[in-house]
Amino acid sequence: MLSLVIGGAGSGKSRYAESLCAKAERVVYLATARAEDAEMAARIQHHRENRPAHWAVVEEPLEIGNAVEQHAGGCDILLLDCLTLWLGNLCWAQRENAGKHIQAVAFREVERLAAASIASNVVVVTNEVGCGLVPDTPLGRLFRDLQGRVNQEAARSADCVYHVVAGIPVALKQPGAGR
Repeated sequence: MLSLVIGGAGSGKSRYAESLCAKAERVVYLATARAEDAEMAARIQHHRENRPAHWAVVEEPLEIGNAVEQHAGGCDILLLDCLTLWLGNLCWAQRENAGKHIQAVAFREVERLAAASIASNVVVVTNEVGCGLVPDTPLGRLFRDLQGRVNQEAARSADCVYHVVAGIPVALKQPGAGR
C-alpha cells in the first residue's frame, strides 16, 4: 500500500506521516536529505531526535527506487521523507542533462517506488510547491514544474493521499477510490 502525504513547508506533513507509522514495530525511515551546511545538519539532527529510537534509518539521497525495493519487504512500514529533497538532489546531479531526461529518470524512480509498495506498506512525504513563487533560474523552474509532475505520478499510484495544512491532514484519496 502506498500512502502519499503532501503539504507545504512547515505544514506538519512529516509529523503526520510519522504518526501513520507509530503502531508499527519494524519501521524503516528512508532519509533523502544531505547535510551540506550547518543549517541542514541541524534540521536533520532535529528529525533524528524526534523519531523513535527503534526505527531503522537508511540514508539515500538519489536511488530511492532501489532503497525501497531493498528495504520495504523487511519491515512493517517504510517511511520515505522526502520526495522533494530527493528530487532536488536528482536535479542537481543531473543538471547537465535536458529536462526531459531528468523527468524520465524521476518518473522511473517513482514507478519503482510504487511497484515496491504493492507488496508492502510505504508512506511517502512530499512538498506542494505549486502555490509558491516562480523561481528566477531555469533549474529552479524545472525543479518546481518537475516536482508538480512527480507529485501527480506519486498521487496517481498511491492508495491514499493526504494533504496536510496547518497540521491538519485532509484525506484526498482513500483505498478503493481507484489507482
